[in-house]
Amino acid sequence: MKIVLLGAGHIGHTISHLLVNSGDYQLTVVDQSPVSLDKLKHLNVRTVVLDSDQASALEAIMRGHDAVINALPYHLAMKVAQAAKNAGCHYFDLTEDVAATKAIMALAKDAKTAFMPQCGLAPGFIGIVAHHLAQEFDSLDEIKMRVGALPAFPTNALKYNLTWSVDGLINEYCHPCEAIHGGEVTAMLPLEGLEHFSLDGVEYEAFNTSGGLGTLCETLKGKVRNLDYKSVRYPGHRELMQFLLSDLRLSGDQETLKDIMRKSVPTTMQDVVLVFVTVSGMKHGAYVQEVFARKIFAQRATHTDAPLSAIQITTAAGICAAVDLFREGKLPKHGFVRQEEVKLTDFLANRFGVAYEQSRRIESIS
Repeated sequence: MKIVLLGAGHIGHTISHLLVNSGDYQLTVVDQSPVSLDKLKHLNVRTVVLDSDQASALEAIMRGHDAVINALPYHLAMKVAQAAKNAGCHYFDLTEDVAATKAIMALAKDAKTAFMPQCGLAPGFIGIVAHHLAQEFDSLDEIKMRVGALPAFPTNALKYNLTWSVDGLINEYCHPCEAIHGGEVTAMLPLEGLEHFSLDGVEYEAFNTSGGLGTLCETLKGKVRNLDYKSVRYPGHRELMQFLLSDLRLSGDQETLKDIMRKSVPTTMQDVVLVFVTVSGMKHGAYVQEVFARKIFAQRATHTDAPLSAIQITTAAGICAAVDLFREGKLPKHGFVRQEEVKLTDFLANRFGVAYEQSRRIESIS
């Protein structure tokens, strides 16, 4: 299968290794940075230096390929999706942006190719898990989806290090959050809905952020009383972000906030990803709750492999598994493809999705 991969950053680098080493994919990697592409020279990939804003040039590169994997910032999603449609390529991305996903959904209505956005961790894997658990119930009451990409060793006041895109992080902190409350689809404010919980002996907080639900609100409307998604952080993080975004009004000057965070909040490869889903409802005449909880840890460097952060592992595994399942004929071949159309059993059995199955299962929750 011939793939165009747009973006050679940390996630794109991991995607490249997974697909090329599988032996089933021919890869063309596109990025505006020759330095980033240079890091892939040891792989059997074709590299192209190109500014991703050049839609016509992107479309020309896509022609002759089977699919496009978009690992670029969320604000380029619609432009790339349109180019993919024009070129007759299947489309996969990692976006958490609600507006971009809805635009791609509209674009896919009459498409002869498949469009599958939101193939990462959240949205992505978290929705696959929630939908799988929901299918086991006779009637649904409440679904809670919680995900955290956290530093393993928090040392600053924010108790946070940058583990992924600053653009994506600020985007999810600043936009309305879809949810179902009392059976009705609604919009919640970001950073609100603060709650605390402990998992595996560690204290966490969680609060509303945008995009993590993917398309589940539409899929489960009329079937569940309450459905929400929250990001998990260490206690105290939300209060400081509220100060920056609201009290200092940086929600209206996001570029300044992004610049501050890039300069002042260190990145880390030593991270942990937390996945925590609870579903409650009626099953066989009893009111019960089912829980799925995992921790995925960073991979240390070895004499043959570079270190991989947990967010690299989970995000790359998500989109590679989606593409692989599509190649195997386990997903629709045209139109808009939702994450919840992926069977959890298929995902976890997949050679890429197994990264989640090999993670640490959490048995005790309080």
